[in-house]
Amino acid sequence: MKKFFKGLLYLLITIVVIVVAYILYVVLTFYRIDDNIQLDIENNKTEIIELNTEYTIMTYNVGFGAYQQDYSFFMDCGTLKTGEEVCGVYGKGKSEEDVLNNINTSIDIASESNADFYFFQEIDKDSDRAFNINQYDLLKSEFTDYSSIYGQNFHSAFLAYPLNDMHGASDAGLVTLSKYAVEESTRRSYSVPEGFPAKYMDLDRCFVLSRYSLENGKQLVLINSHMSAYDEGGTTRQKQLAELNAVMKEEYEKGNYVIVGGDFNHDIADSTDTFASEEETPTWIYDITNEDLTEGYSIVVAENKLEVATCRAAELPYTKGINHVDIIDGFFVSDNISATSVNIETEYISSDHNPVILTFSLE
Repeated sequence: MKKFFKGLLYLLITIVVIVVAYILYVVLTFYRIDDNIQLDIENNKTEIIELNTEYTIMTYNVGFGAYQQDYSFFMDCGTLKTGEEVCGVYGKGKSEEDVLNNINTSIDIASESNADFYFFQEIDKDSDRAFNINQYDLLKSEFTDYSSIYGQNFHSAFLAYPLNDMHGASDAGLVTLSKYAVEESTRRSYSVPEGFPAKYMDLDRCFVLSRYSLENGKQLVLINSHMSAYDEGGTTRQKQLAELNAVMKEEYEKGNYVIVGGDFNHDIADSTDTFASEEETPTWIYDITNEDLTEGYSIVVAENKLEVATCRAAELPYTKGINHVDIIDGFFVSDNISATSVNIETEYISSDHNPVILTFSLE
């Protein structure tokens, strides 16, 4: 009996040592990415954007290639209208084959639009959750006629959760592609949670601001953005929106043309109750309206907002009419730009998001 308790004691000590060592590893390897980082522009083009000419831009969160229809994510939880609580299962893609198929499918969907510009979110370069597939290289291989810009917004030590399917280490970011000459591109940091343990688990949220010179001496400013999710009370996102508004205001006062696109993790089209669902509205859903934007800007609400949502809840595998869906992806534009947008229906075959395409001209 003494041997049993002695062995149990050694086991408990070993577990405590492992846990403490792991916590120290996560804390000591943690750092925040600096603000105002000048980004490399690969394969930069030479053609200049013209006024009063129609262009297109697509935004697409590809969900690091994990979210096929039968996928659910462990950090997503919700409540069915029956009162049953449900949570997702997986911490990474289901298999390397699935991730590769999903990311290639999303790339094919995007390339069909032949847009002039692309904003991608959740592109993994070297992440355990995506089986270390370099998705940025896959994008560049497909879009060879575009300049490409990568802004990192997620780096982490090996995250040992969930225990049944560990998320692992991550290197992921935002990608902007362009058929036109980019003058410069800058990574701007958003505020993120700093309390323990949230700061070690959240992304280094950011937006990537790219400048394009115009014939009238002004600039087109394209901002690829990905705001926080899992933000109880929406306080972090309020700070992020204020930071984004400050930049939008500054550029507008210069007389520049500004387009902000991406995954806002807010309902931007008053769509919360639009689509049939057997789930309650998620607690993280908050609205952004034109009144929340700085003067001179408006949300470009998709022409088909009543028919196509842009994001599905991922605490359950996707079944149309079961999962909550909402419109959280899209664009804001300054009032010197004429623009319309359309949400592209993919039935969430390769991502938990649908892409959105904006058609615009600079007046």
